[in-house]
Amino acid sequence: MTPLQSIVAAGTKLWLDSVDPDLIKTNRAFGATGATSNPIIISDLLNTGRFDAEIKELAKAGHDDATIAWAMTDKLVKQAQDVFLPVWEETKGDDGYVSFELDPLLEDPTCTLSAAERADKYVELGKKWAAGHKNRMIKVPATPGGLLALERLVAAGIALNVTLIFSERQYIAARDACFKGAQSRKDKEMVKTVYSIFVSRVDVYTEKAVPDLSAAAQGMVGIVNAKQIWKLNKDFWATKGFPLKQEMIFASTGTKKKEDAAWKYVEAFAGSDIETNPPGTNKAVQESGRTFTSHINELPSAEVLAEIAKKVDVAKMEETLMREGTAKFADPFNGLLKTIAFKRG
Repeated sequence: MTPLQSIVAAGTKLWLDSVDPDLIKTNRAFGATGATSNPIIISDLLNTGRFDAEIKELAKAGHDDATIAWAMTDKLVKQAQDVFLPVWEETKGDDGYVSFELDPLLEDPTCTLSAAERADKYVELGKKWAAGHKNRMIKVPATPGGLLALERLVAAGIALNVTLIFSERQYIAARDACFKGAQSRKDKEMVKTVYSIFVSRVDVYTEKAVPDLSAAAQGMVGIVNAKQIWKLNKDFWATKGFPLKQEMIFASTGTKKKEDAAWKYVEAFAGSDIETNPPGTNKAVQESGRTFTSHINELPSAEVLAEIAKKVDVAKMEETLMREGTAKFADPFNGLLKTIAFKRG
C-alpha cells in the first residue's frame, strides 16, 4: 500500500487541487477520486503554452478574451470529469466530482453589484455551467452574495462546493442555506453539498496577527478550526436522512513553512470526508514512504484549545482572509484575460 492509498484506506476521499490533464491521470492512479479548479489553476495552465492551439482556434472564430477564458475552463474541467465519471457512477453520485468555479470578478473590489445582484448572477451562472453535467460541482464562495445564492442553487438540483470558508459563522450560514434548498427537492437522494474549509492560510495569518500564541498552539489553529467545524457538520447531517454525504473539504492543505512536514495537514485530517491537495503535496506524501492512519478525531490538549479560543479573534481572521482570498480569485482571472489578449496579438 502506498502512502496515498493508506490515506484513502483510512477513510479519506482524495481529490486533486488541479485539472492539469497529465496530473489528473497521475493522481487518479494514486487513488484520487475527484478534483477542483479555480482561476489560479486555469491561469497557470494556460500560461504554460500547452493549450495555445485551442486558444488560437477560439480567437480565429471571433471570440473575445473572456469567452475564450471560460471556454478553456469548461474544456479542462470537462476533461477531468471524464476521468472521474466512473467513480461518480460507482458511488451513485457520492464521489467523482470536479469543481467548476464561477466568475471571480463578481467578488472584485471594482464590482458595483449589490450582494443580492451578485447572488442572482451566481444562480444564473451556476445553472448555465452545471447544465448537462453529471459530475460537475459548482463552486461558490462564502461571500455575502455567494451565501445568498446557495438555497436557490441547491433547490435547482445543482451539486455545490461552498468555498473560502474560514469560520464557523460562514459554515453555518452556508450549511443552513443548503439544507433549506435541499428540503424543497423531490430528488433528495441526489442532494450533494460540500464545504471547503481552508487550513494553512489560517496558520499563516495567526503567525503574523497572533504572535503571542505559545509554541504548542502556533501552527495548530488551522487544524483545530477545521476539525471543530468538521464535527459540527458531521453531527448536523447525521440525522437528516440524505443518502449522499454532505461533507467537508479540507482545502489549502499544502504547508507554507519549510520546517513543516509536507504531510502535516494531510495526516491531521486523514480518516474522513475529503482532502483536496495540491499536486506537489500529493507527490511529497507519495514519496514519504509513510503509512497514514486516521487522526481526524484528535485535538490538542484542553490548555491549547483554551488558549486558541482566548487569543484568536475569529471575526477579524475571517475578514482578513476573505479579503485576501477574493483577491486571489479576481487577480489571476484578470491576469488570465491579459494573457489571452497577449496571445491573440
